[in-house]
Amino acid sequence: MELKLVEILLEKYLEGTLSIAEEKQLKAYFSSEEVASHLVQYKPLFCYFENQKEQQYTKALPLQSRKHSYGKWIGVAAVIVAFFGTVGYFYNNSSDVDLGTYTNPEEAFVETQKALEMLSEEVNNGVESVVILKEYEKTKKTIFK
Repeated sequence: MELKLVEILLEKYLEGTLSIAEEKQLKAYFSSEEVASHLVQYKPLFCYFENQKEQQYTKALPLQSRKHSYGKWIGVAAVIVAFFGTVGYFYNNSSDVDLGTYTNPEEAFVETQKALEMLSEEVNNGVESVVILKEYEKTKKTIFK
């Protein structure tokens, strides 16, 4: 094969634009004994797969996997810990805790009014933000028509 053609094909190979037929030509060139001295460094690149075809894997593979019997017991232990943790949580939190209940109806009414007033303020703040966003959208539509 002509040296100039080999250099062109090698450049295409390194750029990743080489076709399969051209790559076969390069493999044939580099597997021959007549490789130019400045291209000898690329010979292992193209001869690697040819050398690997001849090698055989001779190490024996174990066919049976090792099963660990403690894997099942870890799951059982996790379920037991979760069960006792849940029971302990509900047992400790079942005592008389003040949950905000009132025996006096007037007190309950005042506290309810406070909570609703706070909720109303937060909703009004949210509505103000939405009005600003609507104004922004209207301005954006005007500019980007």
